Amino acid sequence: MQVSRETFNQVMVPNYAPAEVVPVKGLGSRVWDQNGDEYIDFAGGIAVNVLGHCHPELVQVLNDQGSKLWHLSNVFTNEPAMRLASKLVAATFAEKVYFANSGAEANEAALKLARRYAIDHADHSGTFEKDEIISFKQGFHGRTFFTVTVGGQPAYSDGFGPKPGGVTHCEYNNLEMVEQYISDKTCAVMMEPMQGEGGIIVPDPDFVKGVRALCDKHNALLIFDEVQSGMGRTGQLYEYMNLGVEPDILTSAKSLGGGFPIGAMLTTNAIANSLKPGTHGSTYGGNPLACAVAEKAFDIINNEEIFSGVRQKEALFRTLLNEINSRHNVFSEIRGKGMLLGCALNEKYQGRARDFMLAATKNKLMCLVAGVNVVRFAPSLVIPDEDITEGLHRFEAGIESIVERE
Repeated sequence: MQVSRETFNQVMVPNYAPAEVVPVKGLGSRVWDQNGDEYIDFAGGIAVNVLGHCHPELVQVLNDQGSKLWHLSNVFTNEPAMRLASKLVAATFAEKVYFANSGAEANEAALKLARRYAIDHADHSGTFEKDEIISFKQGFHGRTFFTVTVGGQPAYSDGFGPKPGGVTHCEYNNLEMVEQYISDKTCAVMMEPMQGEGGIIVPDPDFVKGVRALCDKHNALLIFDEVQSGMGRTGQLYEYMNLGVEPDILTSAKSLGGGFPIGAMLTTNAIANSLKPGTHGSTYGGNPLACAVAEKAFDIINNEEIFSGVRQKEALFRTLLNEINSRHNVFSEIRGKGMLLGCALNEKYQGRARDFMLAATKNKLMCLVAGVNVVRFAPSLVIPDEDITEGLHRFEAGIESIVERE
């Protein structure tokens, strides 16, 4: 059956507006479309393809596990799930792991667990409720109705009727505001230790430490959403390791599966005990096929050679981007860390991030936006330096096409 971009308009729900390009093959940091044109990938499937496309070791594990066992109900456990959970526990603060299919599902589980834990440890006099959640403006935690409400971008949550209650949004990096709204009724504070969709915003370390202290003071759980920042992307396995602050609950997805759908919620024994049998579940969560691929991705990523390579590649990106900006003066700053970087547009080009993304696509570079003012790069952690150099050459060609029209 022959399909084209026009087929999308005919048969797909129009909640996306995909590019005219239809990719059909990928290898490493290169992608080819239906016409055989080659692109360099700085998007990574929105920070998912952490080891690039069709990494040979992931392909091998996928084939091996695919010939053994794909799926079981959660009446049973399976070896890949237990191995992956064991490795996540050994490498992090966590003592228990729950698997789901996506970041949204992992965050949904985290929020439900936080409220359930508060109920289990509540004042049972009936006069006190502890169910309030604090999160942050411009935050993003998924597209379920609960997670999109906790996320701090009303454009994603408005227009669907009454929202779940008990959610307060504070300004990111504003500790005084958190202190104003947090109380003994707060069951959890949910935050990204580096905001992704909201504009690649790196927090002040003292802000993160202050939030941790406030959670401790008010007996509230601290949830870190590391769906985008996790799995080596910032030069450590998880970004909390760079900040010196441990959460009570951490969520992971995207890069966790190296391109195969999987999500995970990590927490401690004491908190995990509130999700007793029957309180939460996922039909496909923790299936052996996803966990086998994720285990191999974990094994490849979790070593200092990868982490130091990420830091070196960040330095190369920053050097070349600053050189580009010295020639064209379109960015106010380069934000982010590791292989999650944002080019914030200056005042002259405010609101035009999508124009820059589309111009890059026309010049055979795949990239992203993070809001209307930031062009986002989330490439493979092992992208070759020559692909970084060539990709930014193509990015500059896209910039020139915009600047020359002004």
